[in-house]
Amino acid sequence: MARDEERRARSCEAPVVGGLPDVPGIVVAMRLTPGLAVHLRGLADALLVEDFPGATLTRAERELIATAVSAGNDCFYCMDSHGAFASELLRRGSAEGVEAIVDGIKAGGSAGVGGKMAALLHLARAVQRDARAVTRDDVGRAVDAGATDGDTQLAVLIASAFCMYNRMVDGLRARTPASAEAYRERAAEIAEHGYGDPRVRAIPH
Repeated sequence: MARDEERRARSCEAPVVGGLPDVPGIVVAMRLTPGLAVHLRGLADALLVEDFPGATLTRAERELIATAVSAGNDCFYCMDSHGAFASELLRRGSAEGVEAIVDGIKAGGSAGVGGKMAALLHLARAVQRDARAVTRDDVGRAVDAGATDGDTQLAVLIASAFCMYNRMVDGLRARTPASAEAYRERAAEIAEHGYGDPRVRAIPH
């Protein structure tokens, strides 16, 4: 089944767990308890928005890693939302060929990014597939391409966190929008304010 067809099919799925709020994706988990919302948003800010010791990765590059891992886990909500966030940030940085870059990363590639980023995507995908199979060579390839220790640490942490987010979304069968375009308004807010800011209000539908 083509990805667009699969996305539409998932938008019609019912949750497998009862008593969930009628909101999509990871927002479901965030609405279950106030504390969970604080921690899930806080983790996203710590990994995707805030300064990380020794790291050189931009916010857009961090979002691309989140997109790649979510695509590897076949989590449409996370792949599409973070792909939209990455696209918005790349456009704000005047990047060219944004749609092709993001679509390629969703498909498992790394065309359109530099060697350092390609190596970090490889490392993150290795964590997503089997964290115990990650090797020093996976890390060394990224370092040889110009990544810092902070960059490789961040790639591993983002990959690990998004495996968790992806499984929360799909384990609950949280509602997934039928189109990747549903995240456009939220993408602008995330690019402007990050994840935990109360001004972020848009929810995909």
